[in-house]
Amino acid sequence: MIKTLVPPCEALKLPVAKVAGTKDSKKLKYKGLRMELTITQPDDWHLHLRDGDLLKAVVPHSTSHFGRAIVMPNLQPPVTTTDSAMAYHESIMKALPADSKFTPLMTLYLTDTTSPHEIKLARRSGVVFAVKLYPAGATTNSQDGVTDLFGKCLPVLEEMAEQNMPLLVHGEVTDPNVDVFDREKVFIDTILQPLIRRLPQLKVVMEHITTMDAVKFVESCKEGSVAATVTPQHLLLNRNAIFQGGLQPHNYCLPVLKREIHRQAIVSAVTSGSKRFFLGTDSAPHERRKKECPCGCAGIYNAPVALSLYAKVFEEMGALGKLEAFTSFNGPDFYGLPRNTTKIKLSKTSWKVPEAFSFSFGDVVPMFAGDTLEWQPSFI
Repeated sequence: MIKTLVPPCEALKLPVAKVAGTKDSKKLKYKGLRMELTITQPDDWHLHLRDGDLLKAVVPHSTSHFGRAIVMPNLQPPVTTTDSAMAYHESIMKALPADSKFTPLMTLYLTDTTSPHEIKLARRSGVVFAVKLYPAGATTNSQDGVTDLFGKCLPVLEEMAEQNMPLLVHGEVTDPNVDVFDREKVFIDTILQPLIRRLPQLKVVMEHITTMDAVKFVESCKEGSVAATVTPQHLLLNRNAIFQGGLQPHNYCLPVLKREIHRQAIVSAVTSGSKRFFLGTDSAPHERRKKECPCGCAGIYNAPVALSLYAKVFEEMGALGKLEAFTSFNGPDFYGLPRNTTKIKLSKTSWKVPEAFSFSFGDVVPMFAGDTLEWQPSFI
């Protein structure tokens, strides 16, 4: 167990944190009036890096905190082959800061015409680690996604199970007759549950879960075969955040934010210590002009603030001792990859989120722009 030497709260003016964990995995200490938490360097198991100038602009925000990241393939054109994934991997490596040790883990974009042979090539590449399912029309650049999973993709899914290649799922139906707030639940009922019954050996990650229905589904499945990533926005915001004080385009993402009861269910699941849930920011940068317009893009850019926000959630739940497993252990364990050996430090130090990051092509507005956060990460 971790021992915490906590001065009187009146003197610190900080909340008491309940901390539990093994003595060699977490270190929580106070330096004067500053609380510090040392954890194994996290990974981001769901990240959008884009390409071109935007890639070069935003990648340092992820490499400054995370050791590895599962990189989404929804570019234009999408990353549908192993060759294109390797080319995208090379582009990312060239965009990294000179001293970076960041490792991008590539994914393929599943289509109606993806072949089982492509899955074999992907597994042998050593670069591709998963395949992403976008139902056609579900989110940004998903128009080339799957239209009939069982009718057109079953041989590919069977090969993925054979190759132990995880399927990453954007879990929403795109039927216009289904309410946007119900699309995750309907997807679970009509697609995911039948898929797991048909291919129980297929590893599945339900990404960026947003509902208590998703929590219950993941918890009902065999541990190690089905897991979920969780974003900062779905832990901290409910759907009111889209509309309070006027329409808030920088709080608009897909899957859309849900009711408070769903947010609470996700927080409880994530901070429970369950191995089924792990960090996936779904950080999705867009230029300001593409967010603040009549038909704004979906996506929240949270890479610069994600670790601070995750720490905030765990502290508020009295679960800082469980933060490291969520950020640093559960993801690599599910993928069968080694855990990172480097450490980072989270300091209880107030810092202000920039109003925007300005680049030659325009501004990118981060999550909680202009707000003051209390946890600041840094390498040791």
